[in-house]
Amino acid sequence: MKIAYSLILFFATAFLAYACSPGDQTSSSDSENTPYVELSIELLSNLKAGLAVETQLSEYARIDLDRLSISLAHPNQKKAFWINTYNGFIQYQLKNDPALYQDRSAFFSKPRINIGGELLSFDDIEHGILRASALKLSLGYLKNPFPPDIELKLRVSQIDERIHFVLNCGAASCPPVGILSADNFDHKVDRLAKSFLQSVSQFKKESNLVETTVLFSWFRGDFGGISGVRKTLIRYGILAEKSDARIEYLPYDWTLEVDHYVE
Repeated sequence: MKIAYSLILFFATAFLAYACSPGDQTSSSDSENTPYVELSIELLSNLKAGLAVETQLSEYARIDLDRLSISLAHPNQKKAFWINTYNGFIQYQLKNDPALYQDRSAFFSKPRINIGGELLSFDDIEHGILRASALKLSLGYLKNPFPPDIELKLRVSQIDERIHFVLNCGAASCPPVGILSADNFDHKVDRLAKSFLQSVSQFKKESNLVETTVLFSWFRGDFGGISGVRKTLIRYGILAEKSDARIEYLPYDWTLEVDHYVE
């Protein structure tokens, strides 16, 4: 009996310690804007207004990555921070040095974003963190079996395919930049996704064909294959319910375009 009582007391104490841990206090709900989400909002807001962002960049460089991981405990906090961060650094770097876009492969793959003293690439953020260690050229079907420790610490647990409609890579065919917060994340992302898809998609009734963004093809695995692509087009009103329309993907315009914001 003494052993059983001791075990019960041990697990009860451990549970209370976990429930009252700093991580739990730091981030109490998915809709709470943590200081890190606010930092990402400030970065994008200043860029949109044409204001200096040196203060925000310095704060990014001083982030404690362990605290960042604890603070962004919930999915919408994590996604809002990393989407804003990706979009913000894209805008900042391409406005300051448009020549970087002449070699797009190097631009996206070279570590150039200082977060907590670690240099991350745009590929690290998009594919490693926001796509949960997806291999870049696998169409969304393969994961990196040996992700780096920082990726394991910071990445989302599950891909939200809607990120492809709110990440801006600096090209004319990219979705426009919307500033996201945790408290209205789902509503705003759905609104932006619908607006983007309706602007780039066209249904041709006579041929039962829909033309839409090639992002669906590049990341088809994130959407659950062609059936998932069709469901997404139906969800956002591009296709009618139970539509069997053929899907064709439009060429991507890689012309550099910055300062493309949307409310």
